[in-house]
Amino acid sequence: MQFTGDLWQWRGPAPHYFVRVPDDLCPLLKDAAALVTYGWGMIPVTVGIGAAEYDTSLFPKEGGYLVPVRADVRQTQALTEDQPVQVTLTLRSGRASRTVRRRE
Repeated sequence: MQFTGDLWQWRGPAPHYFVRVPDDLCPLLKDAAALVTYGWGMIPVTVGIGAAEYDTSLFPKEGGYLVPVRADVRQTQALTEDQPVQVTLTLRSGRASRTVRRRE
C-alpha cells in the first residue's frame, strides 16, 4: 500500500518522527492486524521511503496508525518536519531487521 503524509515530530521525552496512515487505509490494516500483530495492536511492516527500506511496526493511535520514521532514514533522505513523504507499506510477520536496505 502506498500513500503520502506529512512528517511530524512527537515531542516526548525521547522525540520521534512519524507519518500518519490516512484514515481510508486503516480498516484494511485493522483487518490484517488480527493475523500479524504481536501485541498492543502493533502491526509489523516493511516501510519504503525514497531509496530506503526498513522493518518496523505501525503504532496504533486514536483509531489509526502511525509509521515511525527512523533517524538515519530522515537524515539520508533529507526529510524535514511537515514535509510530505511518500510511504510504501508491506505487511510482514516475524521479527524486525535492524538494517536499512536500499530499494531498487
